[in-house]
Parts: sequence; structure tokens; C-alpha cells
Amino acid sequence: MATTKTKTATAEKKKPASSAKSSTSKSTRGQIKASGNAAEALRELFVDGLKDIYWAEKALTKALPKMAKNASSEELVTAMDEHLAVTEEQVTRLEKVFKMMGEKASAKKCEAMEGLIKESESIMSETETGPVRDAGIIAACQKVEHYEIATYGTLVAWAKTIGQDDAAEQLQMTLDEEKEADMILTEKAYNTINFDAADEDMESGDETEE
Repeated sequence: MATTKTKTATAEKKKPASSAKSSTSKSTRGQIKASGNAAEALRELFVDGLKDIYWAEKALTKALPKMAKNASSEELVTAMDEHLAVTEEQVTRLEKVFKMMGEKASAKKCEAMEGLIKESESIMSETETGPVRDAGIIAACQKVEHYEIATYGTLVAWAKTIGQDDAAEQLQMTLDEEKEADMILTEKAYNTINFDAADEDMESGDETEE
């Protein structure tokens, strides 16, 4: 009898352990495990992102002169010309990052930037020369800046994650420049051009009523 009781007690002790094992199996079943080549996969994604923004920056070097040509505000034209020079430096900086990664600098068509540039062209074709068009150009440029800020912010994070600190430092420099450019455009929009555009619309409305 004593032997039977001992066996029963032992079985009862083992049962919870078996149950716990089953519970652990269920809790881990839905989790996603990182694959062994996750770092390499992120590196490939990072390089792909570099190709995307490389295309975008080179396309922007062609779009900015067109925007400047269509702007009427001397301050805006100056800002566009200055940003063109900065963008050209950013293209060179990206080529430096490609070299750091042991990759050949190559561009992959950026659908987002292509769309933003097309939108700016539509604004210029649908407005007359003056403050209204200037306001539209600024809005288009700020959309570009916001896209670039998001992109470079992501690339900086990825570069740090895969241990490419030197590349991250270079990309951070461009990120800071994009943020500064966005602030400059905001100042011009709210301090002069947008208000001039609003006044022009009001004057046009008054003439229509007469």
C-alpha cells in the first residue's frame, strides 16, 4: 500500500510539470523568431534605401532649378538656389556612404519623389506667376523635405543597427540639413509669401464682385 501511494504522489508531481511544458509550447508558438541572417537582410534593405534616396536626390537637382525659374520672390529664388547647392553635396555624400558599404553608387527609381516632383509641376502649370504660385512651390518643397526627413531618419537608424556608425554620421549630417531647409521654407511661407498670396486672392475676389 505504501508503495502504491508513493507512485501516485510521484505521478501527481509530474503532471503539473507536463502541463507547464504544454503551456510554454503554446505561448511561444505564435512568436516570430529572428532568423540567423537578419543583420544581412537589414543591410540589404539599407543599401536598397540608399539607392532609392540617391535617385530622389539626383532627380531633385533637376527639379529645383525649374522651381526657382517659376518663383517670383527673390528670397525664394535664393533659397532654392542655395538648397540646390546643398542637394548636390548630399548626392556626393551618398556616394561616400555607398563606398563605405563597399557598394557601387547606383540609383533605384523612387516612386515617391517622382510623384512629389510631378505634383510641383502641376502646381506651377495651374497657377500664374506671383505669390500664389510661390506659396504652392513652397508647399511642394516642404512635402519633399518631409519625405526626405523621414527617409534619412530611417537610414540613420538602420545604419546604427547594423554597426555602420560612420555611414550613420554622414546620413545624420544630411538629415540635419533637411530639417534646417524645412524651417527656412516655413519661415518664408508664413512670414511673407503665404500672406501675400492671401491678399492677392482677396483683391481678385473684390474685383469679381464689382
